Amino acid sequence: GWLAGPSWVRYDELPAQPGDEAPDLELPDTSGGNRRLSEFWAYGPALVIFMRHFGCSCLMERWEALRDELDTYTEAGATVVAVCQAEPERAAAVATRRGYRFPLLCDPERKAYRAYGLLEGTPAQILHDFPWRPGDAETARTMFLEPRRGTERAVVDSPWQLPGEFVVAVDGRIQLAHRYQYCEDFPPKT
Repeated sequence: GWLAGPSWVRYDELPAQPGDEAPDLELPDTSGGNRRLSEFWAYGPALVIFMRHFGCSCLMERWEALRDELDTYTEAGATVVAVCQAEPERAAAVATRRGYRFPLLCDPERKAYRAYGLLEGTPAQILHDFPWRPGDAETARTMFLEPRRGTERAVVDSPWQLPGEFVVAVDGRIQLAHRYQYCEDFPPKT
């Protein structure tokens, strides 16, 4: 995916907007058991977070801020759930290592990402410090693949996938849709 570059950077149709029904997909959790997204907004609002790949430094930065906000969301009656690109076994290991205190659902095929209208970022939206060219295997190897291999920052999932965060009400309607415009486009706590 890194060498080919992003493939879905424009909408084919308008994605779900505030007021629309939230897409309700069934995804495996970190134990491998399937769960419906609607479980998380069945008894109160849910904050549904779509993560970038686990090796992304922007994701680490978002987690550091979110860790301090989780109690506020819980006290307000919201449930937090995250969707990642990893398969259950790898997602479970990362969630344990990082101390995620919310359920993590797995979407390696990124069907939920598409259903919620989360595009892939262009090189300008993802990379800020060097020019990227399709098929540039040398830069990929020396800057991103080899130095990260065997670490938690390995580029395993799509590095182009932009994240998003959605607030879904108990009636299953989207109340807030924050689709990142670049990888550090964090939503305000409010």
